[in-house]
Amino acid sequence: MGRRVDKESAELRGAEVDLTRIAALVDPADPAGNLIAVLQRAQKEFGYLPEPVVDEIAEQTGIPASRIYGVITFYAQFSTEPSGRHKIHVCHGTACHVAGANRLTEALEQELEVAEGETTPDFAFTLGSVACMGACSQAPVMRIDEGTFGNLTADETRKVIRRLIAEAAEETGADEAQAAAAAAEAAGEPEGGGDAEAEGE
Repeated sequence: MGRRVDKESAELRGAEVDLTRIAALVDPADPAGNLIAVLQRAQKEFGYLPEPVVDEIAEQTGIPASRIYGVITFYAQFSTEPSGRHKIHVCHGTACHVAGANRLTEALEQELEVAEGETTPDFAFTLGSVACMGACSQAPVMRIDEGTFGNLTADETRKVIRRLIAEAAEETGADEAQAAAAAAEAAGEPEGGGDAEAEGE
């Protein structure tokens, strides 16, 4: 099954990226030093590493883009495609597999309505897997962003992800409200918009 973000991905790839922000991510005293750290900062800043960002990093650091892509493709933490704000990974190492990792992934696929390796249409979540998290004593293990959850059952996994889905919905609602308020302020509209004007008549 393919990613469920084809349309949105194309739009993001075509959108303009503020490349001026990259200069602040590179150490001017040692621009070619610690490329991995620069890529980590860039991915945190933009959400992923599209071609214009990679080209600008190459320009700023003097490191060939081909070498940068070599690093990006070697490390699983980097992505050249848009991904969700929250990264979910289920460990499928031997210990976790025996302990029921497949059931965790199935539960997540059902709750998020995407398959492993896909991103939700709203870019809230990306579901993936890793070969080992180094937490075999807690198998099966799931990691969400920087948080690790161990000794999980499928039902516990569902509770965790449902709570996170609710929190993500609240975040989105707050962001939309802030954007609407900013747009109204920019347009010079008083709070309450048309109602305030009607009262003044």
